[in-house]
Amino acid sequence: MGKPQTASFFGKRWRGEASLSQLFWRDMLIVGSVINLFTGFMALMIAAQGGELWVAAMVHFATLPYNVFLVLALWRTSGRSTVMAWTSLVWLGAVTML
Repeated sequence: MGKPQTASFFGKRWRGEASLSQLFWRDMLIVGSVINLFTGFMALMIAAQGGELWVAAMVHFATLPYNVFLVLALWRTSGRSTVMAWTSLVWLGAVTML
């Protein structure tokens, strides 16, 4: 008998139980981008106000594990298109650098 599956946000995405459109459009492109814009803005504000650059860098890169998780979850989901998979990598690069 296997372990009971939980309905957690991360578990559903990692197991491919979330819909592909929800994962790609809502979780990654909309919510993920908004979170990254907010943390990027906060990092810029810290740097502009004379804060330590390492603190600004930590704030900027704080979302990197979440971003990588979303991309890996998308790549693990069956039914994804090649365009969607490569777009997720471009998105990851863009939100990491911006």
